[in-house]
Amino acid sequence: MSKISAAITAVGAYVPEYVLTNQILETMVDTNDEWITSRTGIKERRILKDDGKGTSFLAIKAAQNLIDKNNLDPKDIELVIVATATPDMKAASTASFTATEIGATNAFSFDMDAACSSFLFGMSVAASYIESGRYKNVLLIGADKMSSIINYKDRATCIIFGDGAGAVLFEANDEGLGLKDEYLRSDGSGREFLQATYGGSSHALTAEVLANGGHYAFQEGRTVFKNAVFNMADAAEKILKRNNLTKNDVDWLAAHQANKRIIDATAQRIDLEDEKVMINIHKYGNTTSATLPLLINDYESQLKKGDNVIFAAFGGGFNWGSIYLKWAYNSKN
Repeated sequence: MSKISAAITAVGAYVPEYVLTNQILETMVDTNDEWITSRTGIKERRILKDDGKGTSFLAIKAAQNLIDKNNLDPKDIELVIVATATPDMKAASTASFTATEIGATNAFSFDMDAACSSFLFGMSVAASYIESGRYKNVLLIGADKMSSIINYKDRATCIIFGDGAGAVLFEANDEGLGLKDEYLRSDGSGREFLQATYGGSSHALTAEVLANGGHYAFQEGRTVFKNAVFNMADAAEKILKRNNLTKNDVDWLAAHQANKRIIDATAQRIDLEDEKVMINIHKYGNTTSATLPLLINDYESQLKKGDNVIFAAFGGGFNWGSIYLKWAYNSKN
């Protein structure tokens, strides 16, 4: 009997309608299009403007897109995981509400947070449930409403982040396709350099904190950039070496879309040609947990059954890693 592997069999996505361009940001903060583009590769990002709509709205839309595209019965979904750094609330989970709203009435659900590595780590978790043989259909959603924790007077962060969501369905595969290997790591000593501090159990929200903007995300850009460049590239290289893959064996690099220079450094480390590197940072910016599923949704029509895809991400925590996956289907589009 063939070993069960966990393969992605469907994808979906959603981004809000409102487009926040570099030109608009020029009117809000001391920056300009040339500076943003040259340092990040970002031209615009999507923002969820509607009051009262949070990450669950994005997650539900992405999941519904996947369901509609693939004529999937949501009652067949057995587990819903929402990877997010911006849950609707501290409790209850965003995943529980999402599952109910999409009609996944036979599923259990939970949130998971590893900052920008949330979806990457979620791939490992979803695959493990499938590989156990106990579950057949796991829906993994990466969704973040980063605009809810961004200070639009802070040019170090407001130029980078956007809102969005992507979803993938994991199913069992006996053809040797799907998730093949993973290299995942964490280093908690780095959390001081990239964090959304207040509102957690050790940092209460007070009137003073709110008045001083302490509830917004903070990052020390140079330290984060240096660690991201090294660790994302290092993880991708380790995955290739461990699986005896050369650059000629790799069909695609799906790297977290935080900064074009970090993506380029990762591709260069494994000597990969530009045409094999998935890029959409110019359209969406850094959507945190949503970057990887948005990438494969945008490139779905180009992916072919058997393609070797290398995923890589780095995020606050610090959390980082790489996953080697064999693509399981040819797009119908």
